[in-house]
Amino acid sequence: MKRRNGIFVLLALAASLCSCSTTRSLRDGEYLLRKNTVQVDSREFNAASLGTYVVQKPNSYLLGLNPFLSVYNWSGQNPSAAGGLFRKLGVAPVVYDASKVDETIESMLSHLRYVGYYGSQIESQVQVKGRKVFVNYYVSLGKRFTISDIQYHIPQYGSFPQDFDRDLANTTIKKGLFLSEEALDKEADRSAAYFRTQGYFGFTKNHYAFEADTLSGDGKAKLQVFIQDYARGDRPESATEHRKFALGEVTLTYPERLKIRPSVLEDLNLLRPGMPYDERTVNATYSRFSSVGMFSGVNVTMTPSAEDRVDCNIGLRNSRLQGIKANLEASVNSTGLFGLSPQLNYYHRNLFHGGELLNLGLKGNFQFKPGASDAAYSTEISVTSTLRFPLFLGLPNRVFKGPNVPRTDLSTSFIYQDRPEFKRTVIATSYAYSGRIGRRALYQLTPFRANVARLFNIDDEFLFKLMETNPFLFMAYMDHFDLGVSGSLYYTTDASTIPITPYHYFRLSLDVSGNVLSLFNRFMSVDENGSHTIWETPYSQYVRGECHLGKVFRFGHEDKQALALHLMGGIGHAYGNSTSLPIERYFYAGGSNSMRGWQARTIGPGNEQNSMLFAIPTQMGDMKLEANVEYRFPLVWKLEGALFVDAGNVWDIRMPDSEFDEGGYFDWKTLPGSIGLDWGLGIRVNLDFLLVRVDGGIRLHDPALPAGSRWVAPGQWFNHNYAIHFGVGYPF
Repeated sequence: MKRRNGIFVLLALAASLCSCSTTRSLRDGEYLLRKNTVQVDSREFNAASLGTYVVQKPNSYLLGLNPFLSVYNWSGQNPSAAGGLFRKLGVAPVVYDASKVDETIESMLSHLRYVGYYGSQIESQVQVKGRKVFVNYYVSLGKRFTISDIQYHIPQYGSFPQDFDRDLANTTIKKGLFLSEEALDKEADRSAAYFRTQGYFGFTKNHYAFEADTLSGDGKAKLQVFIQDYARGDRPESATEHRKFALGEVTLTYPERLKIRPSVLEDLNLLRPGMPYDERTVNATYSRFSSVGMFSGVNVTMTPSAEDRVDCNIGLRNSRLQGIKANLEASVNSTGLFGLSPQLNYYHRNLFHGGELLNLGLKGNFQFKPGASDAAYSTEISVTSTLRFPLFLGLPNRVFKGPNVPRTDLSTSFIYQDRPEFKRTVIATSYAYSGRIGRRALYQLTPFRANVARLFNIDDEFLFKLMETNPFLFMAYMDHFDLGVSGSLYYTTDASTIPITPYHYFRLSLDVSGNVLSLFNRFMSVDENGSHTIWETPYSQYVRGECHLGKVFRFGHEDKQALALHLMGGIGHAYGNSTSLPIERYFYAGGSNSMRGWQARTIGPGNEQNSMLFAIPTQMGDMKLEANVEYRFPLVWKLEGALFVDAGNVWDIRMPDSEFDEGGYFDWKTLPGSIGLDWGLGIRVNLDFLLVRVDGGIRLHDPALPAGSRWVAPGQWFNHNYAIHFGVGYPF
């Protein structure tokens, strides 16, 4: 109760601080621009699209508050108050400027003409309330014209007419569509790009001209399209015939200090002397060099050298080839569990003078409860090394003609884990291919991966209770050898680090382990549990799949608001030589990217309560289902807010007639009661290249509680039924 009252006091204090007059720092005769509104006389037109063309925008507010503006106003009219600190930390009020209203009207009218509304009218109304100004723009849309006829006027020499005819079916300007400068510009861009793939170097949209006859009075327009021999803005006397080019001399230049094998660069380069000029090949070559990762800049310069030749120079600038990166993460939850995760990495981007990337990492993960009487701690230290080759090992890059160059990763790692219940080491190695398919899909194929896990210093009491209560999970805590193959496919319509457009994605992954080894069972020894062993260690045999689906909608002013949806499902099944999945292949829920009302690994399986066998909760399951909905909205400055709801859990899929942990089974009949549900709020700092977030999740439905009392009342929300998470990037 004290904690909840304290939170309410803090919220009340924050509200009182933000309630400071937002006009306090204004001089005489100045007014605060409080709000702009745009109203359009047609529901079919998106009025929000005109918001971009408002020249002067007011300060941002959330629920009528702007704490940064309030901090600025603490200084009043004295800029040096508190040593100028208030004005440095705060955001200045937007002072209304009447001239910006006229600029806004002209900007909107220009845009309306561009999108095809001719003769539009806009009136403004300025309302003054105290020292605040509200500006309203009333838009009456002009007339639109449909295209009734199109005539083309093109050069009649060489192969230009034939090249034009082949592309005519792809034109985006058609009869019956609305006439607009926007549509004509897009078609000129598209068509010019096509001609540059047919050898016409230097051909641009400026060689296009359009004339439209709209005088018929029937709302229709006759359009004439001209392709000229001179660019728009040039004199007709400068006209030259459009001709096809071939590549002349092709050169590669780079600093002498960049030690790289010439054969590597040759395999990346797709441009060869004498081949027809094709802008797609030029762009693909640029992408291939950029994808290597060792060049800070790639510049492809084309220079006409003869009547039908264009020389090419590929200029490369090397980036810093070696370096060290350090990172530190910290966390704490409502139970007083602290976590520290330091990380140190060394990289070398040109190890063998072929663009090979070496990455050596040292990472620690330490969890503990200060002052706890029980031994609640977890120590994990890992050492990893990855050597990435910018090619598909076994095949030269010249075999792959597209813009995407495949990569080969050789990885090894050693993990040491120390918990009160046991100690464990894992040695892992893998051989993987990865790359892109087109611009939107990424793949990874791992034809070989192997893990060897050893457990020792196992607490006898822990082992006895685990075997007594859950023999299936007991088998997961045995030494095991994991040899298999895996693959993943990721498709997204926006691969940006921090997307700002509507997009959707899906991610599939599949792991299969132990099947090849099972072919040699007759040559292996068998342990006391009936498992075939390699080096006295049972090998794991299982299949595991996982699927993620996501979609993000954009709406509101300048599409600054978003609704993100995420659906995830995964299942694993042990068979043959195994009765359970390896520990590291189980599913878990909770954490900064999952069920945010719970800490990681503290929910499930099903209706099971947190196991008392572990000092730090480790709840896992054979399958997982989860759905997430998140509403994202702008606040002030670089701050964003989020309101989210998460639903899901993990379950076991063992036979339902087992006498052990019956509440953990997946059963359609009991599914509603075993789903966890939470809601919460988040705040994010979006720096465009990096997003840092804090999310607070509150449990609504806790499947671990007794039946009939699983819905958490608001009065209990802050009684160990919440979790705070720190993260980087959006959760999904």
